[in-house]
Amino acid sequence: MKEFLSEEQIRVLRHTHRSVKDKKVADRIKAILSLNAGFSYGQIATILLLDEVTLRRYVQQFQAKGIDGILEYRYTGGQSRLTVLQQEAIKEYFREQTPQTAKEAVSYIQKTYEITYSTIGITKLLHRLGFVYKKPKIIPGKANQEKQAAFLEQYKTTKAGLGDKDRIYFMDATHPQHNTKPFYGWILKGKKHDKYIKTNSGRARLNLNGAINLHEKTAIVLEEKTINQEATIRLLEAIKNHQKSGKVYLILDNAKYHHARLVRNWVLNHPRFTLMYLPAYSPNLNLIERLWRFFHQKVTNNRYFETFKEFKTETLRFFENLKQYEKELTTLLTDNFQTLPLKLQT
Repeated sequence: MKEFLSEEQIRVLRHTHRSVKDKKVADRIKAILSLNAGFSYGQIATILLLDEVTLRRYVQQFQAKGIDGILEYRYTGGQSRLTVLQQEAIKEYFREQTPQTAKEAVSYIQKTYEITYSTIGITKLLHRLGFVYKKPKIIPGKANQEKQAAFLEQYKTTKAGLGDKDRIYFMDATHPQHNTKPFYGWILKGKKHDKYIKTNSGRARLNLNGAINLHEKTAIVLEEKTINQEATIRLLEAIKNHQKSGKVYLILDNAKYHHARLVRNWVLNHPRFTLMYLPAYSPNLNLIERLWRFFHQKVTNNRYFETFKEFKTETLRFFENLKQYEKELTTLLTDNFQTLPLKLQT
């Protein structure tokens, strides 16, 4: 069976499965997730000790009612006990005070309206009110939406005017430390299943200066002793040697060394190159930030390197062999930038 769940639906079902206590509802969720993952009706029926007729009924319920159809199981409490005004008040409250768990939502409604919901009931209520379970987005506290919008207009104009050989590059530096970077992962519950990863006591780090080509999804990354104006010039030279013709538009932040006289003079002597400075506090508009996060995901998260040499070798190998991640990077490295909502401006 082809995939039929959206990423958001998968996240909601997995979250609900972690909190649901009713075995039959849990089986429904596992059945739908397994079908979406490509398992056959026969395989799932064998694993869950169900019959195929039951499984097909689950699918019909999902197709008819979505996630609510999966969660329905002899549940009668709560839905009609809150008035429309109470539901609207809850919606406004949770919009500002995000409950982290279903239990928090249950507790708030119990204290405020003296109405008790089950975990399944509160999940259904939240879905009905338009809520989904996901993390909030992080934005720089001092970012200016109007300046970001103006930059994006400049960027769109530049992109629209590119010639066949012209290219846009996004520049930035990163400083990965030789230290274990713990990250979330699926680990069995219980202390006896706790997962331990060694860590290092040192603070040695790499200084990487890089630029990524939006059109070809290729990157030039140089290791430096320190990131300064000389390192910036070396990166510009590397870009020039990589792209021998056409105009080059470089998008970069306002680090002091990016404005250094040495850098400005180099650009004056290379008229093919144009520097486009980002507004302050705008890493969300610098595409290479996604590459740095992708690097941590693939190389440093939950990994221990015995020596700095091993850490350095693995890091540089990653950037030298980006071609192997071509499919993932094609999806990741797009210029659909997330900007700061105007309503958050102060």
